[in-house]
Order: sequence, then structure tokens, then C-alpha cells
Amino acid sequence: MPIKVLAFAGSPRRHGNSETLLDWMLASMAGEPDVSIEKIALTEANIHMCNGCNACEKLNKCIQRDGMDIVHDKIIDADCIVLSSPIFCMGLAAQVKALVDRAQVFRSRKYVLRLPVVPPERKGKRLGVFLATAGRDWDHVFNAAVPSVKCFYHVIDIRDADIHYLMVNNVDEKGAIRSHPTAKNEANMLGKDVIVELRKRLAA
Repeated sequence: MPIKVLAFAGSPRRHGNSETLLDWMLASMAGEPDVSIEKIALTEANIHMCNGCNACEKLNKCIQRDGMDIVHDKIIDADCIVLSSPIFCMGLAAQVKALVDRAQVFRSRKYVLRLPVVPPERKGKRLGVFLATAGRDWDHVFNAAVPSVKCFYHVIDIRDADIHYLMVNNVDEKGAIRSHPTAKNEANMLGKDVIVELRKRLAA
């Protein structure tokens, strides 16, 4: 059975630093046998902002018909969900935040309707990965983004302990990450480590 990896390239600027970091990690995953990878660029995914109407608390689905209709099922089916984002104004890029906010439907399903998000036999077997890049060299530059990321993974039944992080600061200009001394190797190693861990979980 192939391992299903679903990756979101979250930057409005295609092929910039955060997407390059993502591509490095996905390339290392793709080098492993029986790994299926799908990458979705959120700038092209047609995911609208959450309306905050709470209709999903009664309907168990969003009333909006857009790209989230497709992404919704892919999130449920994936064994590993990778989210990449640049840091804009100390937080997630707007495209990524729109995806996180639209995950409200999973929160409603889980906590209001008391329905499963994933089948019981898959709980505790999935992994999440958050990749981020920032232009500033501050140690705290990622701090505001992490709670939103944890919330996203939590409502889709990926525990805090099952989220991996790779966050690279001080890479501002497009392509700057290619000169970073450790980022590519760290992304490669993370990709391989995640696949190893997934194999163990899915075989259990």
C-alpha cells in the first residue's frame, strides 16, 4: 500500500524560499519506494475565505462550493500532510491562513457533531509537517504562526506530538534559501525520516 503524502505550497510567490524547501523534502520522499505525492499550490487551489457562518455545525460540510470540495477529501485520505508557508507580518501567508480557517468544517464535525474525521483505525497513524521560511533573523519570528498550524493539524486528527517542523529564518530574497548552509540537507533528512516513521505506523 503506497504512503500518501499531500503537500501544500502556501506562498503567493511560486518557487520561492518556502516552496523550494518543500520541494527538497518532497524529492527525498519521492526517492523512497511506494510513496505517492501530490503537491497543491494554494494560489491555484481556489480556496475562499471562511465566512464564519457556522453552517458546518449543522450541515457537516461547508456551504461554499470551491476548491475546498476537492481538498477536503484529500486531507482525509492522506497519511502525511505537509504545510509550507513564508512568514508574512509575523504570521502565516494569507493563502495558508485561508486553508486553516476553512478547516473549521473538521472542527465542527469533531467537537459539535461528534463525528469522526478519519476512521478510528487511522487515528494516531498520520503525520504532519510544517515548513516555513522568514526574512528576519529573529529567534521568535515563527512564534505567531505555530499555534495556527497546531490548530489545523489538531482538527484533522493529527496530534501535536505527530507534527514535524523545519523553519528557516534569515532568507529574505527569492532564492536565498539555496545559499543556506544546512536547509537542503535538513529538508532531505526530514523527508526520509517521516517516511520511515510512517512505514512503522502503517504496518502496526
